[in-house]
Amino acid sequence: MNQVLEHVKKYAPYIYFDEKEPFFPKMTGYTIFNETKKSSSFHRLIEVDKYNITQVIEYAIYWNYDITHLYDLEHYWVFIGKNGEIVDAQGSFHGKYITVLMKDKSNILNNTHVKIYAQPGKHAFAPSPMLFNYVPGIERCTYEDAGTDGLIVTEMIAKGRYHTTEKLNRSIQQYMKQYKFKPSYKYNLLYKISEHSLVKWEILNNKIPEFLQEEIKKINTYTQVI
Repeated sequence: MNQVLEHVKKYAPYIYFDEKEPFFPKMTGYTIFNETKKSSSFHRLIEVDKYNITQVIEYAIYWNYDITHLYDLEHYWVFIGKNGEIVDAQGSFHGKYITVLMKDKSNILNNTHVKIYAQPGKHAFAPSPMLFNYVPGIERCTYEDAGTDGLIVTEMIAKGRYHTTEKLNRSIQQYMKQYKFKPSYKYNLLYKISEHSLVKWEILNNKIPEFLQEEIKKINTYTQVI
């Protein structure tokens, strides 16, 4: 493993999933910020040289699915101080982002890994699973609403490289019904980002259309058979 990859892996989050979770990340694209700059994968400005922050690492974590749609991209940001300490950590939460570092920093494990939780099926990040209790429809979305959003097309990522249709969305919904589940609320599945699934953001960005095409072929085959 090269030094950059080792550094990025060193600060990767430890993500805990519900034991009934059907989907796990496929690939993670990283970006290292040593100066203030806009993110290429999320609508936000990453600020460096403020609040004793000397570097920020962005992890764009890609799943083929969340429980209501094909395509899912969540984000985790770790803010690093001049001595390599974690100053802050933030995670995506339904299109926005929240702080995922406890105030007392008690969820830092092994000095550099922040322990976070993924919402069952939807994968929003939080420092405590208690927060998910306040998300409307937390159980409905994993069961009755499985697949109802079809293929998500976000212009920032899609950029005309892929699109969806009503027919495809119906097929996705039909396919994803097999994965519907009721959360157990037991978050005992630990996911650690491996070096094999960790690439530069630009590489992941180029691969996303390929990943989607592979899944669409699988979905079309499935819906023709049943």
